[in-house]
Amino acid sequence: MQRYARSDLKPGLRLMLDGAPHEVLEAESTKPGKGQAFTRLRLRHLLTGRVNDKTVKSGESFEAADVQERSLQYLYRDADGGVFMAPDTFEQYTAPAAVLADAEQWMQPQDMCKALLHNGSLVRVAPPQFVELPVAETDPGVRGDTATGGGKPATLSTGAVVRVPLFINVGEVVKVDTRTGEYIGRA
Repeated sequence: MQRYARSDLKPGLRLMLDGAPHEVLEAESTKPGKGQAFTRLRLRHLLTGRVNDKTVKSGESFEAADVQERSLQYLYRDADGGVFMAPDTFEQYTAPAAVLADAEQWMQPQDMCKALLHNGSLVRVAPPQFVELPVAETDPGVRGDTATGGGKPATLSTGAVVRVPLFINVGEVVKVDTRTGEYIGRA
């Protein structure tokens, strides 16, 4: 099993800590004038999503987490959560509602998503970076009404609410950045 030394720790690395997989969000190494070097870590627990801090002294090492990143296709939502399928093996995975979190508001059936698996179960799902979704509901734009910044809220077909320009109407397809939830343009 691969092990990581203190000097190997960097953002994006996945390791086992207290018997659970964690992802390094930030790593700041310090070499004080006196004493031994240490690294301050900000870690995300991959099973619960909690973020915590840890200080690692030189000489400590960590086991690599047994996590796998895969591209999965979103199929549908049922009572247990979202159902995904591996397009190459047709193996299906169910993601509980806690794992889907806010990613579900950007996903439509047949979309390809990045998923993180630990011991064969989904621990994180990320929608595509950009999605094109039809506008299901929005107020009609009034010409010359730019006192509010020239935007209005629009509800998309998946239920997500995005701020769009005044000229966007119901039925139009818009492109949205899923990381920020911002309108990019018409599709």
